[in-house]
Amino acid sequence: MGKTGITEAGQYLTFKLGEEIFALNVGQVREVLDLTTITKVPGTPDFMRGVINVRGSVVPVMDLRLKFGLSRTENTLDTRIIVMELSLEGEVVVLGTLADSVNEVIDLEPNQIEPPPKIGMRWRTEFIKGIGKRNDLFIIILDIDRVFSTDELAILDSVSEEAKPELMEAVEG
Repeated sequence: MGKTGITEAGQYLTFKLGEEIFALNVGQVREVLDLTTITKVPGTPDFMRGVINVRGSVVPVMDLRLKFGLSRTENTLDTRIIVMELSLEGEVVVLGTLADSVNEVIDLEPNQIEPPPKIGMRWRTEFIKGIGKRNDLFIIILDIDRVFSTDELAILDSVSEEAKPELMEAVEG
């Protein structure tokens, strides 16, 4: 193993964006939802698609494809919303992200995970904990806490709190 910092076996939820397979540590995943109506919030970054109601809570929904410089996620029968928890300066922030499809939960041992290459990567390496190898597949393990900046998450957090009454009406309506 290289310098991934991953020293224990772990479980990862795998999902697709385009042709690439990504993974998140299952400890950060709350649930996977079928695509539902997403209410757009004015004045937010392009990659923020809007908000959804998850059991009475306003949850912002991001489009990782846009965040990673790809085309907007298309709504298909396989599109899912992965609801996860991020750490923002010691506080937990709940948000959803769109995935083209969600595959499965897999186990990876540390010896199956390599550090991301320094060059030749399509993705920003600071977003990546490591590259998992399973059978003949490469799986990009995201460091989801680093994908969104503190400023971006603060905007989302304030949007969720300030607009909660109006958004709850909109997402329930």
